[in-house]
Amino acid sequence: MRRLVPAAAALAAAAALVVGCGDDSSQTKTQTVERSTRVEVVEHGGAGGGRFDAQRIYERESAGVVTILATGFEGARGGGGGLGSGFVVDGNGEIATNAHVVTTGQGRDIRKAGEVYVRFADDNQVPARVVGFDPFSDVALLKLDPKGLKLRPLPLGDVGGVHVGQPVAAIGSPFGEESSLSVGVISATGRSIESLTGFQTNGALQTDAAINSGNSGGPLLDAAGRVLGINSQIRSSSGSNSGVGFAVPVDVVRRSLDQLRKDGEVSYAYLGVSTRGVYPQLAQKFDLPVDHGSWVQEVVPGGPADKAGLRAGRQRERFQAASWITGGDIVTKVDGQELRTETDLGEKLLRFVPGQTVELEVYRGGDRRTVRVRLGSRPLESPQG
Repeated sequence: MRRLVPAAAALAAAAALVVGCGDDSSQTKTQTVERSTRVEVVEHGGAGGGRFDAQRIYERESAGVVTILATGFEGARGGGGGLGSGFVVDGNGEIATNAHVVTTGQGRDIRKAGEVYVRFADDNQVPARVVGFDPFSDVALLKLDPKGLKLRPLPLGDVGGVHVGQPVAAIGSPFGEESSLSVGVISATGRSIESLTGFQTNGALQTDAAINSGNSGGPLLDAAGRVLGINSQIRSSSGSNSGVGFAVPVDVVRRSLDQLRKDGEVSYAYLGVSTRGVYPQLAQKFDLPVDHGSWVQEVVPGGPADKAGLRAGRQRERFQAASWITGGDIVTKVDGQELRTETDLGEKLLRFVPGQTVELEVYRGGDRRTVRVRLGSRPLESPQG
């Protein structure tokens, strides 16, 4: 699902030809046609959106979901090509999708498509340019000329109130079957999924709504038709839906789009450590001073954490069928905010930008200390592999 799926049919852009009409006279008359953009604005309900009505969601929002055709990848045989989904962000012609829909490769080898086309539910198909892409969160921003198109922007929601069991709808183009609807529930929140760089994307939403190849880049919607995330990955042994799909959360999407719109690229703060979450039984086994926090397993040599003096352990031991590097620092707070879960450290760092200094509460042995770290910029490939 993360990799581009070759389109089943050849990718072709339809060309529109405008022919002038003449009358019976010998003079040629020129007709000027004014093409205008129509932007449809739909009122949305409050939090939760009330009763979940899949048919109503589809009727109201499907016009804002598009199919994306990407081709001309440098180095790929025949130029390569792929198909995915996306959705309209605003009336100016901005389209959001997954980065992997319009790129190929990973890490430093990522290359964007030479040509991208956007096809709407009303059969209009137009070229678009890639404004930029975020390989760390798998988000891309496209821009097209909105003239002559009817655009239905989808509103971005908020994951703050998302809960397990909440009904959701996914709209996209699985296997090229455009404008397909599937429904399900939020199966879990706060998941970590792989990015295109080796770093993890934290806070992902898990759903059992059917997501298949071609759904990538399409929206996961709540009862009010608001975007909760971008459908991105599936976990499957067959390559098709097994009821475990993942969406990049909308708060991460919003951050990516804002940076891409402004700069055409993104930057993420970088600490330069590999950590694992502490839990009570682990703390008891290794006589740790706290039963929660992020236990430093590795420190990247020369990275921000290394320069600030954070330490990893040296001895490897097994506990509960897992291997642990013991003796390292435990980070318990970031600028006063407690770390409770496995992914909290990464999520808290998203609030910062490269160059900022952050205060970490750290336990070394039984001693508590404050460590100030000047954050770096995340590299395109994780040093931890």
